[in-house]
Amino acid sequence: MLLAAGIRCLPAATVEPTHQDVSYGPHEKQKLNFWKIEADKPAPLLVHIHGGGWLGGKKQEKTSPNSLRQGYNYCSIGYRLAGVKLLPAAVHDAARAVQFLRSKAEEWNIDPKRIAVTGGSAGAASSLWLAYHDDLADPDSQDPVLRYSSRVCGAIGMGGQTTLDPFLLEKSIGLAAIRHPMIWKTLGAKSHEHLMKNWDKYKELSIECSPMTHVSKDDPPVWISYGKPAPVPVINGDGIHHAGFGRLLKAKCENLSIECYLRVAGGEQPAINNAEFIRRIFKLPEG
Repeated sequence: MLLAAGIRCLPAATVEPTHQDVSYGPHEKQKLNFWKIEADKPAPLLVHIHGGGWLGGKKQEKTSPNSLRQGYNYCSIGYRLAGVKLLPAAVHDAARAVQFLRSKAEEWNIDPKRIAVTGGSAGAASSLWLAYHDDLADPDSQDPVLRYSSRVCGAIGMGGQTTLDPFLLEKSIGLAAIRHPMIWKTLGAKSHEHLMKNWDKYKELSIECSPMTHVSKDDPPVWISYGKPAPVPVINGDGIHHAGFGRLLKAKCENLSIECYLRVAGGEQPAINNAEFIRRIFKLPEG
């Protein structure tokens, strides 16, 4: 059985982190938990970013032993929510966490070239943003963490938002997608109507924090999943996790010949599942 060095198994078949509540930045919300596997050479790392609309949620405190038998280290991060600091704080924190983890590569036996991100909902949005955004490394920064690369080798997202553009979302998905506070409250707007009426004020930040904005030919592969092939337009109900988000991203990636694997329950099925995708981006052996 492959378990992390120094990790204790708990009665509920969960595993405590090797390193718990490690600060990766100065704010109290910028903390992470890290599970280290036993490996003779630097191992890949999968970084989990929790969901909650960038308005709620928290990092994982425990994980299953099975997650540590897959051949890669595991980490879960906390970050500043919009009630503490508006966007782009959440996505910038995710980038800083990756930079911090890369700075710990030698100490924690991480392969810095094989770091990927994953999450659901807003965690997926942050993961996709990291996959597509240009490197935030600043070699001249006085902060040593910020000198490291923020780039990842891939992203896995479930129910993620690929754009915050309310006009595109109203047209492509429906009103239910833009009524959710993730689209407007995280930017500082009072409602989706307020956001759209004052678009000149919010446009730059909204577009900057939209993963689709940053897609380019040199980006890594992603694997995204949605729970149901919801109809269009969606006036009421769950529009914020609509498969239309994934279809928008898939179309853009296809235009640039970038790998984007889209799974929609009852609809599109990718050539590989998420486990196979992780093995591929981490270059792990089969089985």
